[in-house]
Amino acid sequence: MRKFAGLLIILPLLLLAIGGLSCRNQRSEAAKNDGGPNKNVAAEKMVEADRLYPQREDLSKARLCVVLLRQARTSDYSGYEVAWKLARISYYLGAHTDDEREREQAFREGIEAGKAAVQLGSEKPEGHFWLGANYGGNAELSTLAGLSSIEDIRREMEAVLKIDEQFQGGAAYLGLGQLYLQSPRLFGGDYQKAIEYLEKGLKFGSNNGPLRLRLAEAYHEVHRDVEARKQIDAVLKMTPNPDFLPEYKDAAEGAKKLLEKMDRT
Repeated sequence: MRKFAGLLIILPLLLLAIGGLSCRNQRSEAAKNDGGPNKNVAAEKMVEADRLYPQREDLSKARLCVVLLRQARTSDYSGYEVAWKLARISYYLGAHTDDEREREQAFREGIEAGKAAVQLGSEKPEGHFWLGANYGGNAELSTLAGLSSIEDIRREMEAVLKIDEQFQGGAAYLGLGQLYLQSPRLFGGDYQKAIEYLEKGLKFGSNNGPLRLRLAEAYHEVHRDVEARKQIDAVLKMTPNPDFLPEYKDAAEGAKKLLEKMDRT
């Protein structure tokens, strides 16, 4: 009888313990699905974003790509690839939208995502490059923003060169060349330095349309128009990399405008 009574006492305690364990498991699963890291969801969103990125020339697709990558980051803030890809598409959107508020927000989000990418993978080039690019985009919004961003841009592009100077067809050389080309002389602008960086970039980016366009602009600024025309001709005759077709189209349009400007002078 005592054994039976003891069993009656132990049984409720056992049930209570099992129930508590079950509740903890449910809470753990709920946390996993609501606010905790969920790498599967992040991966799914990134796959969708990767499918849309080649269609970025359609800004509605670029905006949807931003939304998907935001959702991926919310699901897993530890993802380096998600962070730099969000910085990349944010830069593209900021550089192409006609809406000033959207432009400001895009570059701001790109800077935040770029900083996160650098923290998650400081030894990799993508985070540094797209952080620097977004600093550059933001710098074009106002003189004050531009002056405060010069050192930030230089630091990130130089970090890319230390890691991989061939990255994306000499893209960091393009970034530094553009920085020296567009900065006021009082704050370090220097056409000759721009030319030096852009010419170095050509070793890795002979098929880089934007790089050749900036080099043509730099040559024109120092009255080397024969060489500027050669770069323009190279841009207009090149077969673009399909992965960078929207960027090539921008470069080709810029090359035509520069040629028209030169023909008028």
